[in-house]
Amino acid sequence: MHSTGDAAARSRPLREQVRDALRQRIFEGDYQPGARLVERDLAAEFNVSRLPVREALRMLRQEGLVAEKATRGSVVAGLTEKDVRDLFDMREALEVLACRLAAERATEDELAALERLLSDAEAHLARGAADEARRANSEFHDAVTRICDNELLRNALEPLQGRMHWLFRHADDLAELIAEHRRLLLAIASGDPDRAGLESACHVAKYRTQFPGLHAALTRTGTP
Repeated sequence: MHSTGDAAARSRPLREQVRDALRQRIFEGDYQPGARLVERDLAAEFNVSRLPVREALRMLRQEGLVAEKATRGSVVAGLTEKDVRDLFDMREALEVLACRLAAERATEDELAALERLLSDAEAHLARGAADEARRANSEFHDAVTRICDNELLRNALEPLQGRMHWLFRHADDLAELIAEHRRLLLAIASGDPDRAGLESACHVAKYRTQFPGLHAALTRTGTP
């Protein structure tokens, strides 16, 4: 399989490498909602057998990023307005808890890693690399989820994070989003779970009020 990244990434199972590559293409708009994902063609492109491709598509269906159509096979899923509302409901419930736990459990090294992600996002944005800035911002949320050190919570959040990353590609206030993440990092670093939870709830609430516009932006990219 043709892949980039370090040796650790390449040592992961092929199905996960293919899943991550397909997920990234969906997030970055290379595959629009409704696009077909053909096992045979993807296996040839990635230079793997069809089995890891089939497994990758199954995992993406579990995340809600791929749907199975009777007449078309696997296609990139769309997000309805109800889907977006449901996402924000779940995000508010779970991410606030994750931030509270992160405030209690984050080590100095973990806090430094969060700071590096935000610095990377700012540097990417300053040079006009919006996609890279969005990716660093997305990784910030993923890192907070890991820091909370709760496997059940992480398993519940990870599929939601994927769809939230996809949705937030269409947010146009990237500089403000980075600034909000800095405030969230300060709250987590304070070690005060109440402060971290409140900051997280405010962060979710702000973007909940904007979700009709975010959904409209996603619809314009081709959601069926």
